[in-house]
Amino acid sequence: MDEKVLEEIRFHQDVVNKDANSPLYQIREKEMEISGRVLAAKTQAEKIVTDARKAAADTLRTAETDADKAAKKHAETAVSKAEAEAAELRGKITVDTDVLKKELEKRHSEAVDAIVSIVTSV
Repeated sequence: MDEKVLEEIRFHQDVVNKDANSPLYQIREKEMEISGRVLAAKTQAEKIVTDARKAAADTLRTAETDADKAAKKHAETAVSKAEAEAAELRGKITVDTDVLKKELEKRHSEAVDAIVSIVTSV
């Protein structure tokens, strides 16, 4: 049993055996009343602290979840942008390749003519 409860039981037993109108009794009664209030305040404070800790844990868990979601979203956006840039570069490479092929075809015939003229002039 709680020490406080035992103390109250003893006090009330003593009161039955003694005079309830004595100043000592009245002081003791006030002490018990104040002690009860302190105990109630302590219990309430403990509950407030427990609730605050729970709320803090919930807030932390929510913040971690939100941070994970934001990180994933950021990563997805970065991957999307990189893929779009890669597709754009592939398209540009194809265009550049076509231009280079046309230039190669044009210069290929010039190179063949130059080689034939060098070989025939010897």
